[in-house]
Amino acid sequence: MIASALTPRTDEPASALLGTLAAEGASGALSTEWGIFYLSAGHVVHVESAVTADLGDLLTHSGALAADGWWQAIDQAGRGCRVGRQLVDSGQLTTGALELCHLGALFDAAYFVLAHDGPALRFRPGVTHWLGAVRSVPVDTVLRESRRRRELLHRIWPEPAIDLAPLARVRRDTVDLPARRGRTLAQVDGVRTAAQIAGALACRTFHTLVELRRLAAAGLVVPVAPAPATAPATASTEPGPAPRPAAPDEPDTALLRRLLHALEAL
Repeated sequence: MIASALTPRTDEPASALLGTLAAEGASGALSTEWGIFYLSAGHVVHVESAVTADLGDLLTHSGALAADGWWQAIDQAGRGCRVGRQLVDSGQLTTGALELCHLGALFDAAYFVLAHDGPALRFRPGVTHWLGAVRSVPVDTVLRESRRRRELLHRIWPEPAIDLAPLARVRRDTVDLPARRGRTLAQVDGVRTAAQIAGALACRTFHTLVELRRLAAAGLVVPVAPAPATAPATASTEPGPAPRPAAPDEPDTALLRRLLHALEAL
């Protein structure tokens, strides 16, 4: 029975194990090299990955929520796993706005975790995400949406290195592009990855990937180096909120926060 399996890495891919957990109605945290799936009664309630913008970044960088309000909610309700409820009850967000942003973060992270569908590391029964209940999603829906995204990106441009590697512009002359694509291209500097570009634009990571693959298909963007074969060292496989940053987030700081979080969870 999976619910009792606290053993390290299995030979079963995360996608297959998710199906088993869904059938059992399991609750807990399924850790992989690329992130964590949180389940409640066999449904996915949250997904985290170090290579996508987290919910707090999406809410604060977009201006939907003040950074102080986000950290205050974590301080007040994180231990009780009611951060989402606290944001709504305090009047900082409507339920609809929270659900919309939460689902965006969930599906973005799930895409990256399932695109690198290696063996699961472990399942921890009973572990609850600190955000608390927002909107649960059936496992089949998460798997189907992740597959749809992979197929869409492959049709646009089949080279997956675009998703993870630092990206560079092929030429600097002005090109006539749609507004969103032009803003995305302007953030390509030879250093930032797709996730960092998405964070700079306060955009969903998947939407940014679509524009970057279109730019690659047009010959305007290339990966600086091959994408890593393994998950980034900063990917946390332990549940828990990242610590409050001591200074405004820069792209590298967002990654360091996750490393600190992983070390504190040991």
